[in-house]
Amino acid sequence: MAIQLSKQMALTPDLVARCERPVPDPGRLAGHSYLNDDDYLAAARKYAAEKDDGPLWIFAYGSLIWNPGFTYVEHLRGTAHGWHRQFSMQLTSWRGTPEQPGLMLALEHGGSCDGILFRLPEERLTDELLAVLVREVDRPDNLNYIRWITVRTDGVKRRALVFWAHPKGFHMPEPPTMELAAHMLARACGHMGSGASYLYQTVAKLAEYGICDRNLWRLQQMVATEIEGMGK
Repeated sequence: MAIQLSKQMALTPDLVARCERPVPDPGRLAGHSYLNDDDYLAAARKYAAEKDDGPLWIFAYGSLIWNPGFTYVEHLRGTAHGWHRQFSMQLTSWRGTPEQPGLMLALEHGGSCDGILFRLPEERLTDELLAVLVREVDRPDNLNYIRWITVRTDGVKRRALVFWAHPKGFHMPEPPTMELAAHMLARACGHMGSGASYLYQTVAKLAEYGICDRNLWRLQQMVATEIEGMGK
């Protein structure tokens, strides 16, 4: 049963709207290599071949919950033990800029993480894997942070594919404190939107599934306070 936390959130759509502003798409960075169509197809076939005898599940813990970008035929609430979600990835595009970096959620070692398992349709497995790969990764090194993990749901262990698990090369020098994360999320915006919007949509969608992440709940309150203070 869904819990109605979104009605009680301090971070409201009106506050989020204050953070939105037009930012041009910077495009691809010079000096970096990017995945091409053949690379994506090879990766999709690789993960399809690696799955066990059952269906292929994708574990969503952040934006994939509210904007999956792929077709699924079933979804279940599940818990990944040994991992927790954290705003640990610094962004200088998408939802941030070099001048005002943003943050994105990743899975980090330790604790546990409640999220959503999505089952991909077997008859369109490669196509749907292609869709999520294009959404989630764009450079060859990004593939290093896709891995198989075990997720428990209804007393059953399921093997699932997860994106951005402990992405070392994208970390800040130190994991951001809650205060620093709130400061950055309240101010960052890129061509895909603001950090405040990303946080709001994640917390609200988790609430629809009956999930309350205590750290994210506290963070949305802190971001709301930051935004309100910026307007004074």
